[in-house]
Amino acid sequence: MMKFNNKLIAIAASALLATTMFAAEAKTKPLPANIYKATKNALDGGVTYKRENGAYTAYKVNDQSTKGVNFGRAPTANELKAWDADIMPDGTGLPVGSGTADDGEVLYDKDCAVCHGEFGAGGKGYPTLTGGSLESLKFQRDCPGKEAPNRTIGSYWPQASTLIWYIRDAMPYAHPKSYSPDQMYAMTAYLLRESGVQIDGADIEELNQDNFKKIVMPNRNGFYPNIDGPKGVENVRAFYKNPKNFGAVGTRCMTNCGKEPVMKIGNEITAVVPAYSTVKDLPKVEAKGAVSEAQKLYEKSCAVCHKTDAMGAPAVGDKGAWATVLEKGMDKVNHNSINGIGGMPPKGGAMDLSDAQVKDIVKYMVESSK
Repeated sequence: MMKFNNKLIAIAASALLATTMFAAEAKTKPLPANIYKATKNALDGGVTYKRENGAYTAYKVNDQSTKGVNFGRAPTANELKAWDADIMPDGTGLPVGSGTADDGEVLYDKDCAVCHGEFGAGGKGYPTLTGGSLESLKFQRDCPGKEAPNRTIGSYWPQASTLIWYIRDAMPYAHPKSYSPDQMYAMTAYLLRESGVQIDGADIEELNQDNFKKIVMPNRNGFYPNIDGPKGVENVRAFYKNPKNFGAVGTRCMTNCGKEPVMKIGNEITAVVPAYSTVKDLPKVEAKGAVSEAQKLYEKSCAVCHKTDAMGAPAVGDKGAWATVLEKGMDKVNHNSINGIGGMPPKGGAMDLSDAQVKDIVKYMVESSK
């Protein structure tokens, strides 16, 4: 398990940007750092960048000649800030703010439950966030009578900093980086409280940049070797010097190998109730009223975004939202559904669907929203 230092990445990115076009005598003029006006509490380097022709314009600005070679330009303060965005286990990078677990619960129900289920208990196609236990991590997937390891925030994650960092950079799904620092702390507090994580023996009610550093995750010492801190590299080297640490036990001679006899079951058990079956057919789906093929495809591929408006997509059943969509005309709606629009990828990401199937799904959603 490798961990990269994002500050080193930021330095490397800056160096790469500054030396992309090498050399000669071309004189360059650094762009002013405040060329883009920052928005309050913005978390993407202090700026919400415009998009034109499918590219972020802030990263396309370079008025240097492409003839010959030159030294490139110095990165702007915003570009550096966008890269230098890590939150480390020791608290480095934590934003100034405060949020309660109760506020986080309201935020979770609005933005997250549609994918991750009520109280983080798991959703269709998305990971379970709460529950689990340290004991389950010892389970083997092929061990009869036991479930697989249950890797959740409380049972598996060694550092809480990873959680708030991920929430800041990637959540909520439809609008990443839209949370303020207070909302980030609130969401983190709620998920940790639901996972049974405590601070100084008490349930987490509020989080801020100070008490966050007191969090000790249950599986804090469950990863080895320890790659954090100044001795991280030495720990890794020492770990891999001993082959027994990664499964190499005994001496492998690879010579004079004998032919081992095949073990067979002497007394097969047949008196089993119910009897063993070799049928591999999937269980029949019980019909609950007439369900069209378009509805089945919608439930499988589109409901996660269109069941509610939490993802920014028009919710099935919302007459007003779909009336606005249909102002473009059905042909345009079908075209956008097949080819993608805004944050929606082509065919909603379900590229195995045919164009005709997508049109059937759109027709089903429209008729269900009249």
